[in-house]
Amino acid sequence: MLILVSAYRAKANVSMSRFEPSSFINYEKLQSNVDIVRKRLNRPLTLSEKIVYGHLDDPHNQDIDRGRTYLRLRPDRVAMQDATAQMAMLQFISSGLPRVAVPSTIHCDHLIEAQIGGVKDLARAKEVNQEVYNFLSSAGAKYGVGFWKPGSGIIHQIILENYAYPGVMLIGTDSHTPNGGGLGSICIGVGGADAVDVMAGIPWELKCPKVIGVKLTGTLSGWTSPKDVILKVAGILTVKGGTGAIVEYHGPGVDSISCTGMATICNMGAEIGATTSVFPYNHRMRTYLEKTGRGQIAALADEYSDLLVPDEGCEYDQLIELNLDELKPHINGPFTPDLAHPVSDVGAVAEQNGWPLEVKVGLIGSCTNSSYEDMGRAASVAKQALDKGLKCKAQFTVTPGSEQIRATIERDGYSKILGDVGGVVLANACGPCIGQWDRRDVKKGEKNTIVTSFNRNFTARNDANPATHAFVTSPEIVTALAIAGTLNFNPETDFLTAPNGEKFKLDPPNGDELPAKDFDPGQDTYQHPPADGSSMKVDVSPQSNRLQLLEPFDKWSGKDLEDLRVLIKVKGKCTTDHISAAGPWLKFRGHLDNISNNMLIGAVNSENDAVNKIKNHLTGEYGGVPDVARHYKANSVSWVVVGDDNYGEGSSREHAALEPRHLGGRAIIVKSFARIHETNLKKQGLLPLTFSNPSDYDKIRPDDKISIRGLETFTPGKPLSAVVKHSDGSEETLELNHSFNETQIEWFKAGSALNRMKELQH
Repeated sequence: MLILVSAYRAKANVSMSRFEPSSFINYEKLQSNVDIVRKRLNRPLTLSEKIVYGHLDDPHNQDIDRGRTYLRLRPDRVAMQDATAQMAMLQFISSGLPRVAVPSTIHCDHLIEAQIGGVKDLARAKEVNQEVYNFLSSAGAKYGVGFWKPGSGIIHQIILENYAYPGVMLIGTDSHTPNGGGLGSICIGVGGADAVDVMAGIPWELKCPKVIGVKLTGTLSGWTSPKDVILKVAGILTVKGGTGAIVEYHGPGVDSISCTGMATICNMGAEIGATTSVFPYNHRMRTYLEKTGRGQIAALADEYSDLLVPDEGCEYDQLIELNLDELKPHINGPFTPDLAHPVSDVGAVAEQNGWPLEVKVGLIGSCTNSSYEDMGRAASVAKQALDKGLKCKAQFTVTPGSEQIRATIERDGYSKILGDVGGVVLANACGPCIGQWDRRDVKKGEKNTIVTSFNRNFTARNDANPATHAFVTSPEIVTALAIAGTLNFNPETDFLTAPNGEKFKLDPPNGDELPAKDFDPGQDTYQHPPADGSSMKVDVSPQSNRLQLLEPFDKWSGKDLEDLRVLIKVKGKCTTDHISAAGPWLKFRGHLDNISNNMLIGAVNSENDAVNKIKNHLTGEYGGVPDVARHYKANSVSWVVVGDDNYGEGSSREHAALEPRHLGGRAIIVKSFARIHETNLKKQGLLPLTFSNPSDYDKIRPDDKISIRGLETFTPGKPLSAVVKHSDGSEETLELNHSFNETQIEWFKAGSALNRMKELQH
């Protein structure tokens, strides 16, 4: 059966046109593909295998081997947030194609800075970002892409409310796209160039994921929340333990978690490097679909429910078991999301490590935790304090996930409670979670602690202050710690003191999974593209400092790369925040030359342990990383970056790959890569290479020259070599591995995947 996705919205004034006629569920096709693959493999399939293999371009002939082969897939739709959509749409324009081939949407959520409060911050953002919003709106209209205006909400909440459904495959230009796994979808974060492939109707490539099973038993209760599941799993698997794998939750414990709670768990799976995460279809998902106006889909999912759960007897590459009866509330941090502590221990651990105990700010919301249930549970904690005459000791901010959530929590009184306890309701946007926070209560460099219900807590991520110790936890624990004003408070056992001297304990939080009265959709913020946008104009001013049309990168010369300079040898953790910072730099995401001025300015130089201070080997002087790179480029000197483990973890931002390419980089040589970043580098014609022997990292010196040999016979599975010339005249040869397949080698030869796409059009 084929069914159009048409939604019955809660209010008649809300646009029905956000659901494109071409956006359909074809469970029959999915079932047919799964049957073909199951027969070929002759074994039971996991849920993620069913959905992924169900979207194969050629299920009859595709080579399928978990962790080894590349799959050619046909995702159902594309979603882009405004910071990454700029470059994605610039690349799509550059492709010369007239219209997107699959349903696609742009979501304005990243460019709104938190400063005063929701209404004023949104008005200021519309003014400051008018040029970018106009570009995205007109490009969307011209090329057939739906446009969610600023103020509509965070991309992942909008997807959950409108576009995710059991069995769909969606790719999004944001690393937290896996949020949709809470609704039984396979939603994968990618770079903009991958989105361009799908929008162009080209099969999308993904290395066949391994599958990590997480079996849940028991029941969530008390102060323990869905967030604690992923905080615990992050502590077990670490920031790279999920790389190349889909995390699949199953077991009897699943039914005790709400649909939005499952989305929280899948969302933060990005922090363990997982390709995505997914839950099996159940009654919680059915109820959520019905409440969000998609009862038809729920009925069809019921009919095909066997397709939307794992086969009995399926095998996982790794299995983790968690008993929810025994799981305690957790808080992870600082500086990395996998440093897990039970809330009961974190105060003592903080004292031992010299982390500031005073909580300066508590922040709830973000794409990870801004559901109706999250806000209800936080409000239930806040109300207990208010009833005793207490307010937050710390500053407190609230970020609703969408316009629908904002309107509904306002109607149902949650916003008033959270405001009365001291909270400031921010715009329906990413805000402080991605560094869009004009923070003024501490000076840069001042050591302090914040607690958030966000997903990442890398150094300086939220407020650009490297001395801020950020901890991630559930919204209800954030609220309790903001009221207590200290990390050294366990709401399960500790007492608060009311103004009248009465000591009292907080009861465990409670909150409705979904509103009793249906959702209030609030203002309509969706712009549907016209049926024919070919006459629309998309203007990019040559004088703009926010937007810049792209010039194609140069093709490979056909020869080995000789005498490449080491631009920087990076020491330790190097996330995409270190490579291409967000916060104030977000404004340049549509202008490659301007944003390249932030390239690697957060990375630690192994030579001197300094940030943004490297030696220019042409002049002998020290300078900033982008400045030295520009000087090398101007003098026709190509260069490499040398890095450590899990290089490029974190955000999907492809600017972290575009910038080194733009400034003359040729290769990135590291111990290991995060998945999305490695693919993004390949897409832009760079060589992501790994030391065959990780200890060879120690052999590279900052003043070395490196030649990469073997490119003339560049083939899948065959290592390249690096001839390293030291300044003392000695040389050594190191083996470098790569994960390029034949298609990706063509990208390298053409200079980029986009160049190759254009070659194939002629």
